[in-house]
Amino acid sequence: MGIAKLTDQNVTLPESKYARVERERRYLLNDLPEGLSRADHHLQITDNYITGTRLRIRKVRDPLHNKWVVKFTQKFAPNPSDLSRTLITNTYLTAIEAETLAIFDANEIRKNRYKFEFEGREFAIDMFLGDLFGLVLAETSFENDGELDDFTMPPFAVADVTNNETFTGGRLSQLSIADIKDEIAKAGLSAAQSG
Repeated sequence: MGIAKLTDQNVTLPESKYARVERERRYLLNDLPEGLSRADHHLQITDNYITGTRLRIRKVRDPLHNKWVVKFTQKFAPNPSDLSRTLITNTYLTAIEAETLAIFDANEIRKNRYKFEFEGREFAIDMFLGDLFGLVLAETSFENDGELDDFTMPPFAVADVTNNETFTGGRLSQLSIADIKDEIAKAGLSAAQSG
C-alpha cells in the first residue's frame, strides 16, 4: 500500500502551543526618519523565503560584533484580509542546520534594520538593499488588539501598508523596486513617494 500524497486539502493545521500572535502595523517611508542616519547602528538581515511555502530562514548579523543569529520561521495571517495579526513560530538554528536547509529554492531579501523611537514607541525601520534598494518600511508591534486598532500613522510615514500584501516579506521577495514603484503609483502614493 502506497503513502497518500499530502495536499493542502488533506493536511490539518492544529492549534500550536509554540506559535504566538504578532500584532504589527507597517508603513511606507520616503527615507529614514529625521534623526536617524545610515551610519547609525543597525542589524543586517537576510531573509530567504522558501518557494511555495510560508517558511523563511532569517540570518541576522550585528556588524559591531560580527555575530549571527539564524531563525527558521513560519509566519502567516490566519485571516488573509487582516495582515496586522499573524501567527509566528521561530526555531533557532545552528550553522550546520542553516546550511542543511539552504538546499531549498528560496527568494532572498536583504535589508538593514534600524531601531527608532518616536513618542515612546519603538519602530523597526528597514532600508532594503539589492533589487529593492530605495524601499524603506517601518514596523511597530503591539501587545493587544486595542493598541493595534487605535494606533494612528506617525508623521514620518507616507502610507499605512499593513494590509497591502505587496509589502509583506514573502511577496517582496518576488519583486523589484520597479514593481514596488508601480504598486505605489497604482495606490495613488506616487506624489508622496520620491525617487
